[in-house]
Amino acid sequence: MRTDADLKRDVMAELAWDPTLDANAIGVAVKDGVVTLTGHIQTFAEKYAAARAVRRLADVKAIALELDVRLAPNHKRSDTDIATSAEHALKWNTLVPADKIKLTVDQGWVTLRGEVEWDYQRRAAEKAIRPLMGVIGVGNEVTLHVRPQAADLSRKIEDALTRQAIREAKRIQVSVDGSTVKLTGNVHSWQERDAAQGVAWTAPGVRAVVNELNVG
Repeated sequence: MRTDADLKRDVMAELAWDPTLDANAIGVAVKDGVVTLTGHIQTFAEKYAAARAVRRLADVKAIALELDVRLAPNHKRSDTDIATSAEHALKWNTLVPADKIKLTVDQGWVTLRGEVEWDYQRRAAEKAIRPLMGVIGVGNEVTLHVRPQAADLSRKIEDALTRQAIREAKRIQVSVDGSTVKLTGNVHSWQERDAAQGVAWTAPGVRAVVNELNVG
């Protein structure tokens, strides 16, 4: 297990390695494996990228994002302009079902609502909005349509974890209650934790995933 000082060096190096980030604008503090990022950045996409960079590292227990998005003058846009661009981004994205998602914009914060068949469609909608100029945050309130639940759902998810070569598949316990899947156990990294959650979301009939996997 690395020390907090070792982990801080790794976080700073990973932020500097990511070409989408200005690492000099981000402060890093680490205590007991919990990474806190502070500072002011110019886009919401940078905030998301910073969190993603930290999640790639082993031994990170949790992440606290205290990054404020302060748009550069040339990035500021009216809510009307943002809404128009966001609607086009959703319309032109082949992964997002047509006319299934509605959006509202309030001072640069975009909220998505609606109902889709699959989680990947919900995530695709959010991903399409994040990099748009003027956006300071995205709230994803899109829900999933109720689908018939596959028989032996927990076993199918466990098989998928093994099939996709997730290293700690045997240490992950899967339980199903209705349309909710719960993951418990231990994994070595946030990437493995996210990957296991992604596998659970791809199972038919799943409307919620409770991820209680411990990292470390």
